[in-house]
Formats: sequence, structure tokens, C-alpha cells
Amino acid sequence: MTGSEEPPSFRLAYVPGVTPAKWVKIWNERLPGIPLTLVQVPAAEAPGLLRAGEADAGLVRLPVDRTYFSAIPLYTETTVVIVPKDHLITAVDEVNLADLADEVLFHPRDDVFDWDRPPGEPAFERPVTTHDAVELVAANAGLLVVPQSLARLYHRRDLTYRPVVDAPQSSVALSWPEEATTDLVEDFIGIVRGRTVNSTRGRAAATPQAKASEERKRKRSEQGGTRQKQAGKTPGRAAHARSGGGKPASGRGRPRRRS
Repeated sequence: MTGSEEPPSFRLAYVPGVTPAKWVKIWNERLPGIPLTLVQVPAAEAPGLLRAGEADAGLVRLPVDRTYFSAIPLYTETTVVIVPKDHLITAVDEVNLADLADEVLFHPRDDVFDWDRPPGEPAFERPVTTHDAVELVAANAGLLVVPQSLARLYHRRDLTYRPVVDAPQSSVALSWPEEATTDLVEDFIGIVRGRTVNSTRGRAAATPQAKASEERKRKRSEQGGTRQKQAGKTPGRAAHARSGGGKPASGRGRPRRRS
């Protein structure tokens, strides 16, 4: 490697509410020599960051521009309404949008739902961020509809939430510029898709440490299966087999020759 070359690294963008920790842990186990850097970015700014090459891939909210980006959907979130703990809505397990028709609902400028405005009565102002809107809910100024992960991210002791069964939903995906599908992007695709370290799909070159870990798991699994099989044998049958029992005596069972 010449002095002008930079060591390989992988930059993963992620939007609020997404928790990439489990995938980062697997990356560090499989590719300990290639650092993974996390870049948190507002949901609306994630596509621009990826276009600018400031991250190799991102955990983003759909939709994305499929003429430019590749995307692998990962999961769809439950939509909830955030309310004060003493609100009447807390008396039920879930609500419909119709139940919110008479409520003041905030529509923050970073709202991840694709609607002109949420149902219910419009609020006196449009907060800049979801976090700002949560603070206004805590002040009993209105309610807020968000994906469940954002309700957890901005949790407060004086607030709670309930599912909204017929509200729009937000899906999270792994996305990257299609023309920038590098080997490291392929490695991360394999991780989020649950491929093993020895999988033939994708690039995913296994390190000696990762291979050794997978081999130890395989041997433990095989040893466990062997012990279960041995425990299933009855002592009587085992002893019978060792003593040669069950063999016919010499000459028995042969037809007699007529003289």
C-alpha cells in the first residue's frame, strides 16, 4: 500500500429511531480490520448524504428514489399516537384515526409520513422537529402520531402511546447508490440478510476469527445431537447388541435336505 492510499473503512448512515447495533456487532466480529463508522442523519437528509458519497450505505425510511438507489426493505413499524399519561386515550389498547378527529395533532417538519397534514384539528404551530413536537405534547398542547421507534427514542415519564391501527406506516430499508455497490456494501448486505460467515452468496470474505467461531458453533451443535442420540438408546438393546444377541444359532433356520 502506498502512502497515498487510505485503509478501507465503511460508513453507515442511519436515521432516528433505527438501532443498527446488532448489525454493527456482527460486522466487527467478521471484519475486525475494517472499521465501521456510524453517521446519524435526519430522515429527510439521508438520500442527499448518500448521493454526496458521505456514507457508503444507509438505514433509511422508505420510499427512496429507485432509479438511483438500491434498497432492501427490512421491517415496517407500528404507528402510534403519543399522549400524556392522564389522557382519555390511555383507557384503551388501540385507536383508529377517527378517534383522533377532535384532537389537536402536531405535524412536525421532519414528519416521516407522506400526508399533507395529520388527521384531527391542526395545531397552532408546526414544530421544526419531532423532538420539539414531543415536548409540546408533554405541555398538553396536542398529540403526535409517529412510528413506534420514535416514541421510544423520545420517551418521557409523563407520556405514553397507543397503536393507531389504520394510520400510515413507515418502513425501514438498507439503501445505497446502485452504481456504488462495493465489496463492503455486499458484506453488509450479507449481514442484514442473516447470511452465515461461510455463505457462498455475496462477497463476505470470512476472517480466520469468524471462521473459527462458526466452526466451534458447528461442533457444539453436532456434539449435542450425538449425545441426544446416545441418550435415546436403551441399555438392554445396547447390551444385546454388544453380546451378539439376536444372531441365529449355527445351522438353525436352514431347510433339511431330503435323503
